[in-house]
Amino acid sequence: MSDFWSLYITVLTLGTLGAMAWLLYATFRAPPPAGEGKTTGESFDGIEEYDTPLPRWWLWLFGATLVFALVYLALYPGLGNWRGLMPGYEYLDPTKKAHFANGQAGWSSVHEWEREQAQAQAQYAPLLARFAATPVEALAKDPQAMKMGERLFASNCALCHGLDARGAPGFPDLTDQAWRWGGSPEAITTSILKGRMGVMPPWGPVLGAQGVADVTAYVLQLNQRPLPSGVTASAANGQTLFATTCALCHGKGAEGNPAMGAPNLAQAGAFIYGSSFAQVSETIANGRQGQMPAQQLLQGDDRVHVLAAYVWNLAHDDAER
Repeated sequence: MSDFWSLYITVLTLGTLGAMAWLLYATFRAPPPAGEGKTTGESFDGIEEYDTPLPRWWLWLFGATLVFALVYLALYPGLGNWRGLMPGYEYLDPTKKAHFANGQAGWSSVHEWEREQAQAQAQYAPLLARFAATPVEALAKDPQAMKMGERLFASNCALCHGLDARGAPGFPDLTDQAWRWGGSPEAITTSILKGRMGVMPPWGPVLGAQGVADVTAYVLQLNQRPLPSGVTASAANGQTLFATTCALCHGKGAEGNPAMGAPNLAQAGAFIYGSSFAQVSETIANGRQGQMPAQQLLQGDDRVHVLAAYVWNLAHDDAER
């Protein structure tokens, strides 16, 4: 912060506190003797308002808050570039100030976060290094690693996939075998590390309403799901249309293509946006877009390795399920 803005904030803050202290002093007067109270001279409907001072307890409480504010601003940062008198809010060793990303000394919420991150890294680095040297399949059998993976998942993944990892509308179930981008340890690690971008293009303008209904009927047939009553659609024609419009991504037999994130449509887990006739028709007609955010910068390679082992274990730990 520049000296000008530091001075501006300091003067504005202290000036406001000073104005409040003056207002408090101006209203601090003794109450009148009983029965001698003066009125303000104003009345309404025969009712007059007495000109009495504020209650003593309120004034003393107000004064205590001003004293607290001054003590707080002396001990902690709050007045521009002033770093406070409390230990820990001024760098103890100025030669190490480059430890902070911005290269500046002194306390700030960002610096506090960076210091905590550095402490956690130093504490867990040996353990994470041991985990990183263990293959995903073997790491999935380590109870300590799975406990860490469970906490990492709850903190970073459960918002979308749920605490039980069984997904939500638009987010896949991680406990089954329906992997859009592949379920190998390497594929799972890449998905978490680099993220994924899934795009299902809209086919409504190409197929038309009846074509969308026919392709939907074919897709439902792959899962042995009947058409709802009142719907007229041809699964046979849908299969023909599927071969010319959908097979490029999903394969001729709708078996999917992990390289493109195209799911196997013969698996129930493929329908993360819903598997009813209306929901599948909506997906085909208007398309879908989904993004798995990359976790490399946030978690680092070692934590992602633990997360990958935990996610891989979710779909392979048959005994626990």
